[in-house]
Amino acid sequence: MGTETGTILDRIAERTAADLAERRATRPLADLEAMARAMPAPLPLDAALRGTTTRVIAEVKRASPSKGALAAGVDARAVARDYLAAGAAAISVLTDAPFFQGSLEDLALVAELAHADPTPRPVLRKDFLLDPYQVVEARAYGADAVLLIVAVLGGASLPEMLDAVHAQGMQALVEVHDEAELDVALAAGARIIGINNRDLRNFTVDLGTTERLAPRIPRDRVIVAESGIHGPGDVRRLAAAGAHAVLVGESLMVAADRQAALRGLLA
Repeated sequence: MGTETGTILDRIAERTAADLAERRATRPLADLEAMARAMPAPLPLDAALRGTTTRVIAEVKRASPSKGALAAGVDARAVARDYLAAGAAAISVLTDAPFFQGSLEDLALVAELAHADPTPRPVLRKDFLLDPYQVVEARAYGADAVLLIVAVLGGASLPEMLDAVHAQGMQALVEVHDEAELDVALAAGARIIGINNRDLRNFTVDLGTTERLAPRIPRDRVIVAESGIHGPGDVRRLAAAGAHAVLVGESLMVAADRQAALRGLLA
């Protein structure tokens, strides 16, 4: 990765690569593939995000590099139960440990809950995926979809990662934050496009990013607006720009009543 994506993102990617090497050494890919084959068929994320109203992907997120601890030590299952009860269309789970205090175990626990719900919901693994090994890992721990970040992967690696996702029967939320990244995502055939309103170079947030990029996306794609969403006014603004769904983590994690906060976004 080049320095243009910012020192924080560089540090995260470097640490992710090191942690990945350790996991590869202790768990062969063949073991993960066997676990993945034993999983029930993944749920379609795109279908969950299309509807007559704006859908919410609610995120389990204990911390972030920009805000520090949000809900340190919170039980991922308790958060997921709140999200399911309040009507989340899907649940995103941070699995990065060093920067976000997440884990693959969180993913497995949340997926088990979400899939057993009377209205099953898809679960997204949100992490800094660099290698197809992590895609198989996501499926083995119950994910229905994964996040692929263009700023991390670039145009050379994105098609290979999308192929790996599709080979597992999963879908990818392909994240962009400027016009050049959007062009890369569209060229690779991304069907679900996340527009991150947070600039990964300096972590500033501007909802105008979605308003600028969404009109450039073909109407047959699903658009997800990410970051900087704190209330129903933000949701309405992003829906007016063309977003089918919003991904919300920080404002829900710090809310005194997560169910009420999520219902407020959906109102």
